[in-house]
Amino acid sequence: MQSSKKLSNSLGHIGVSSMLSRGFYKFLKRNNGREVRSRWMDWVMTSYLTQKYFGRIYEWIDNSKHLCITPGDVAVRLDLISKAHGLEAAEEYFASIPDNLRSSYVYGALLNCYADAKSLMKAEGTMQKMRDLGNTDLVTYNVMMNLYAKMGDLEKLQSLVQEMEDKGIAGNVISYTIRLNAYVSVPDVKEMEKLLMKMEEDSLLIDWNAYAVTANGYMKAGDVEKASKVLRKCELLGKGKNARVANESMLCLYASMGKKNDVYRIWKKLKNRGKVYSSSYLSMISGLEKLDDIDGAEKIFAEWEAKEVYFDARIPNLLIAVYCRKGHLEKAESIIERLLESGKRPNYRTWDRLALGYYSHNQMEKAVETLKKAILASMPLRTPNIHSWAPCIDYFQSNGDTVRAEEIKRLLKERGMFSAGYEKVGELQ
Repeated sequence: MQSSKKLSNSLGHIGVSSMLSRGFYKFLKRNNGREVRSRWMDWVMTSYLTQKYFGRIYEWIDNSKHLCITPGDVAVRLDLISKAHGLEAAEEYFASIPDNLRSSYVYGALLNCYADAKSLMKAEGTMQKMRDLGNTDLVTYNVMMNLYAKMGDLEKLQSLVQEMEDKGIAGNVISYTIRLNAYVSVPDVKEMEKLLMKMEEDSLLIDWNAYAVTANGYMKAGDVEKASKVLRKCELLGKGKNARVANESMLCLYASMGKKNDVYRIWKKLKNRGKVYSSSYLSMISGLEKLDDIDGAEKIFAEWEAKEVYFDARIPNLLIAVYCRKGHLEKAESIIERLLESGKRPNYRTWDRLALGYYSHNQMEKAVETLKKAILASMPLRTPNIHSWAPCIDYFQSNGDTVRAEEIKRLLKERGMFSAGYEKVGELQ
């Protein structure tokens, strides 16, 4: 058996941080070399392995005699492979899993992979396999209901609800929210109201989000008055630890309804809570854009500039996007200048939004130069907006400037962006 010290060194060799190695070394020491199965390992698999080294760590796990791999570990790995390498890689891994490890956890993870990919037939096949094995539970039904809702197949969703009732499987708040969202998407106001009434009969099933979803349904149906009424109920339940998220949602809904006074009233509630989070600033600026209150959005941004401690690029990026949509390119440029002067680094999305603004207003030379900055600031495989860079290449090609067209292609290729983007465009070769 390898010593715990040797195992710690092994972790270091595969690119894991020294903190991770030290933590694992201490864990092994406490357990005196016994088989490792712990909450600590769960943390490694679910948090650190989502980063680029998860494959190497799993290779180490496979080769280690100290670890007792469980079906739960296999399920996590299957999920991560699907997220990192796609559905086909996940299927290949699933095929290699021994029968003794193919538990309900593993089939559930496979079902979730298919559902995330909206692979309906494969998801249905896996669900049937789980039925045959007696492995279905509330979670699997929720996954399938959510998939049917996304696919807009309310008939199959309702059939699944009936199956749950026949089997005595009671839905939870997630089940009911999935169904509520499905009715809202149509919108089917009658079924939405019927379901909401049923949820209101059980305090465990009703929360602020149910009323927010229902308000959205009424707005889709054009009934602003009923939407306002249910939002008042939403405000009553959106308290405590849920208050911030609830208020941010209501802020956006009131903005969509054109109720400026209520937007500012909710904003005041958010500010009175003390610390104002980035997500709240984003919701408010976005809401004020819907109300065409650009002056108000600028004031909120100025508040953020004056108070912010942690720099969140999403906030200036949002206002830059607003300016670009409105044609206020000088103001968008001014924000970037202030960021640079204050020592803050615009990210690729900052330049990307400005490039799209230049393109939308037919300033192609500026769009091209800004696009280059977006590409150079981007991380590998993080593709800038295809609506800005594809026309830039077209612009050069139509003007016979193949040199600069090839330069853009080269920059995209160096960061692994070119092929995927061109497949989406389907016309530039």
